[in-house]
Amino acid sequence: MVSRFSGGGPKVPYPKHVWSPAGGWYAQPANWKRNTAVIGAVMAGVVAVIWKISAEKEVRYVMPQEGRFFPSRYWSKQLIEYDREQAARKAKDTTQAEAVQNS
Repeated sequence: MVSRFSGGGPKVPYPKHVWSPAGGWYAQPANWKRNTAVIGAVMAGVVAVIWKISAEKEVRYVMPQEGRFFPSRYWSKQLIEYDREQAARKAKDTTQAEAVQNS
């Protein structure tokens, strides 16, 4: 007797042929590459928007130590301004020290 439930072997009643809207067990739609590219682009866009909003809202109460690697220094507006102020202050201090030394 042949049963329609003989896909998983004699003891496991799995159907041989499975239909689903996604295409079954081993689906390979004709346009899977385009679908993958589209969803990848959408996901990258969503991540970029969330990243931008997060960077704009980021607030630090304690600034990172000078010279240490801190990734958000590259995109956090507050840290970029802080680093510019520190560089300007350091340049001003060195020029004053040179002026005192030369006089």
